[in-house]
Amino acid sequence: MSSPAAHSAQAVATLATPREAFVTRRRALGARLGRPALVCAGERLSRNYRANQYPFRATSHFLYFVGASIPRAVLFFEGGEVTLFAEAHDPDDALWHGPAASFEELRLAHGFDAVRSLAELEGALAPHRATVAVLPPQDAAAAQSLARLVGRTVSPCGGDALTGPDAELADAMIALRLRHDAAALAQLRRAGQVSAEAHLAGMRATRPGVTEHAITAAMLSVLRRAGMDDAYGPIVSVHGEVLHNERHDGVTAAGDLLLADVGGETAEGWAGDITRVWPVSGRYSSSQRAIYDVVLGAQRAAIDAARAGTRYRAVHEAAKRAIVTGLCDLGIFRGDVDGLLERGAAAIFFPHGIGHLLGLDVHDMEDLGDRAGYAPGRTRSQAFGDGYLRLDRDLEPGMVVTIEPGFYQVPAILGDARFTGAVGRDLDRDRLAKFADVRGIRIEDDVLVTADGPPEILTQAVPKDAAEVEALVGAG
Repeated sequence: MSSPAAHSAQAVATLATPREAFVTRRRALGARLGRPALVCAGERLSRNYRANQYPFRATSHFLYFVGASIPRAVLFFEGGEVTLFAEAHDPDDALWHGPAASFEELRLAHGFDAVRSLAELEGALAPHRATVAVLPPQDAAAAQSLARLVGRTVSPCGGDALTGPDAELADAMIALRLRHDAAALAQLRRAGQVSAEAHLAGMRATRPGVTEHAITAAMLSVLRRAGMDDAYGPIVSVHGEVLHNERHDGVTAAGDLLLADVGGETAEGWAGDITRVWPVSGRYSSSQRAIYDVVLGAQRAAIDAARAGTRYRAVHEAAKRAIVTGLCDLGIFRGDVDGLLERGAAAIFFPHGIGHLLGLDVHDMEDLGDRAGYAPGRTRSQAFGDGYLRLDRDLEPGMVVTIEPGFYQVPAILGDARFTGAVGRDLDRDRLAKFADVRGIRIEDDVLVTADGPPEILTQAVPKDAAEVEALVGAG
């Protein structure tokens, strides 16, 4: 093993997105900002020794303007022009990693005004150090490198405390990335399509006695054949009550439900994000089917509410109401739905937000904190459950969000009076015991807000009606 090439020939490979789309995005940032700015690709990280490095993925902000991951590269926006600063070739690159792209090849392929050696960046930046804007980097190493360049402290991640030029740059990035252009939507549709195919493969590979590892492998092989990486750590587990369970060492058994939250990432970095839950034996029990239909009804109500002009918090509230209503119909809750909602009943079984922005990050722009997810003047709720809502903006055409209500029997919640005490005996625990074979159910789709009418579901190729899901399980 040796150190990876500074920028391989892949950096100039033909992109699915036309070069002009990236040029337009870069010009749009320059026009919005009106001051010098740096957008960094980020540093390589090593696993356990220097030459054994994690696969490099550039920061999402850099990918938005370039579409290719070039380690340590920096975009410099200044005076209406954009210069890429990249590492010079190492003489050993050709031996270990094949031909490397020249600076001129990079300039022509991506439409930069210029490409220069990274060693020249400090000199080019010197007249602008007091006014240049930067984004919070993703790790401490990148923060230290950036701090040396701009001559001030730079903190990794989190945009809520940004001030001055950095805040202006963050707000400009948010304004550009909240609503996706046609090229981005093409990427997101592709990510949704391939992610759906992965879920179909997972359903077909499932039968009692198969390991979670094997089902995960069946799903990820679809992504790899399509040239995609994982958009996030895949969740494939019979323990769906653990919301972000990334272990795959379980063995499935008849009567289990398998929760799969898996999404692919295109070569340019755009994410898909789908969750489905299916019965390992091929048939939901009557209790599983009853809860599944409650969650599915909540998801459909939330998707129907996801329209231009609607506040995303209202979408969350629609899902909460549907879940509490459904659980009242099943006898798990007793009493008036409005009163139960006021007492926090929804969060007992649905303790997270209805979804999040989706784009180049699976939780898009969360490196900028609530500055991206929450409209000015809006803040997170202090209530349990609602406090995990990642987005509170009015929906606009071109936004892509996830819609993912769930039902989970989490012992740490059900056994804690801080979360259940306000509902008290209106939670019928004897009735709830009849649904003990339901650990966790979440149903998630990627949804594009349209200019008028219902939203477009980018992940509709994978079914969610219970009978259709049952027909697929074990069919491969």
